[in-house]
Amino acid sequence: MEHLQAAVASDVFNQVYVLHGMGGCGKTAVAITLFQRATAESSRAGLWVNAADRTTLRSGMLAVAADRGATEGELLAARNGLRAPADLVWERLDRSAEPWLLVLDNADDPAILQDGSWLRTSPRGTVLVTTRQAAARWWPHAELHHVGVLPRDAAAQVLYDLAPETGTVEEASEIADRLGRLPLALTLAGGFLAQQVIDPWTMAKYGRHLVGHERVDLIDRGAAALTDKGSRQLVSQTWQLSLDALAAQGLPESTALLRLLACYGSDPLPLTLLNSSELNGVLPRSRAESALRGLLDQSLTTLVDIGVRCVQTHGVLLASVAAGTPPEQATHVSRTAVRLLDAVIPAIPERGPQDLRLRLLSPHVLALLRHATEVSVVAEALDVAVRLAIALHRTADYLSAWELASEAAAVTEPVLGPEHRLVLSALARAGRTLFRLGRFEESAALHSRVLADRERLFGPDDPDTLDSYDATSRPLNTLSRVPESVALLRRAVEGRRRTLGPVHPLTLSSRGALLEIVPASDLATEIDGTALPLSQECALELGSDHTITLKARLNHANALYRLGRFEAAVEDAHLLAEEYPQRYGPDYPVTLSAQTLYAQIRAALGDVSVAIELMATVADRRERVLGAQHPYTVFSRQCLEEFRARAAPQSSDGQP
Repeated sequence: MEHLQAAVASDVFNQVYVLHGMGGCGKTAVAITLFQRATAESSRAGLWVNAADRTTLRSGMLAVAADRGATEGELLAARNGLRAPADLVWERLDRSAEPWLLVLDNADDPAILQDGSWLRTSPRGTVLVTTRQAAARWWPHAELHHVGVLPRDAAAQVLYDLAPETGTVEEASEIADRLGRLPLALTLAGGFLAQQVIDPWTMAKYGRHLVGHERVDLIDRGAAALTDKGSRQLVSQTWQLSLDALAAQGLPESTALLRLLACYGSDPLPLTLLNSSELNGVLPRSRAESALRGLLDQSLTTLVDIGVRCVQTHGVLLASVAAGTPPEQATHVSRTAVRLLDAVIPAIPERGPQDLRLRLLSPHVLALLRHATEVSVVAEALDVAVRLAIALHRTADYLSAWELASEAAAVTEPVLGPEHRLVLSALARAGRTLFRLGRFEESAALHSRVLADRERLFGPDDPDTLDSYDATSRPLNTLSRVPESVALLRRAVEGRRRTLGPVHPLTLSSRGALLEIVPASDLATEIDGTALPLSQECALELGSDHTITLKARLNHANALYRLGRFEAAVEDAHLLAEEYPQRYGPDYPVTLSAQTLYAQIRAALGDVSVAIELMATVADRRERVLGAQHPYTVFSRQCLEEFRARAAPQSSDGQP
């Protein structure tokens, strides 16, 4: 602490410090103390990020970028994969007006930091990492500090300070030895002793209950010999006594609740998850409040507020509880954990603004998939994971959606098999997000693979196969494989029309997509070959403000523009250019696409000054969001220059 505090108190920057040690040894406690001192005494901005997995790391780092002044447009582009998220974060950190301390907590998988180039140095701040991984290859150019278990006297003092009325310092020393002097175990033991009211325990009584669980062999081998497995064993001695005490106080439901929490991860878990009738599968919903209060009183979990009220439990404790759950109960608890998640994820996710609550659920869905062993539970959990990935996708959080879908498929394929319908659904969703991320070749390859499997396994008229026809056509069109793309999309339209009906939302969506990709020579047939324009059909069936209706209107206006029917297109294009910003914000990709189309139509009608003003705004927004070299920005600048050239005065010989 003295060394780290001196570092953040000085003007030394461009440095990474790594605190490493086993779970429960107090790395995060050290980081919190340094964080508090740096912000209170050293006038540094404090930035804290959970680096436990890709999704929470990226979400936290983008919050850092926002704190350091990144605009909504820049953040949206980073979430969509249209610019490198880490580059945005470190650009903002390097330009910070005040020095800072950035803590990357729980970085137990250093590959996550390396994959995105998240760990860097900066002339404006200092980075502190907490991790269980000590190998120097993970931390080049960093200064490593080992955090072991506490010295005997300090360990005894921790326990004595938490429960001073229950025994002597010497008795505390004996219990500390039995608990391996592990800070987490000492904290749980002290919380237990301090909370006994009806039948207070002494340290001597607590020590007698540890008989048979002594870890003298670990102590004799020294603190460095303790492993994460050993720490889980030590912690298990403390939480079981705490749960036994809660049961004796009339709160046996606390045991059930802790076993339920052990199905999830150590990230913050939204409390709304526990406010569901599905909780009755494990404990009466009416007892959830008192059960949670018991866990809080015994220091077995804690409340945190990160914009959403959450409960958070130490990973070592969760692993220990999960390992101690009887096998005959584990499946039932896991199934309830799945159904609680199922209850809070929209059945039919809608497009809309990003939702922090959805991102918070992602690591818990993956933890549950890894935790479950019963095939039926794994299948239920994967179904929930796919729906959550769809929800994230429709809030334009494409990176999170891709990570969740691809990881869920990888985790469950060994259990369910590569041809399971839900595994293929997860892969298909990953393919859609790859397309949105601009990785067109990868998207086309993955969709083609899934399509071949679905055709072979389910037949050409199966809803999933029809979905693959539609999805595969998109990247193929972008890759200029237009005939293949159009043929697949027509299969989707015809199949959906035949099996679902001509005005089913999916049929209408595929019909609208045809207007985007068919060659100009076929557009007139698509536009004029129906009694009612597609956009009006969508409005009648789905409502005028439905997302499919809006997209159909945009596709219809674009088709009219491509056919040179500018007067017919201008009114709807104008309305859409105003509606999209109100619905999705001024920097959302489809907003800028709608405004670009409107500018092109106005220019075609001779209203060049209006087109220039609008396209200048679009180009500036795209440059700020995507960067000057992005193809969309380049296209916007080209359109702007073209419009300006049209507006330039002509000389008598026809030259500008």
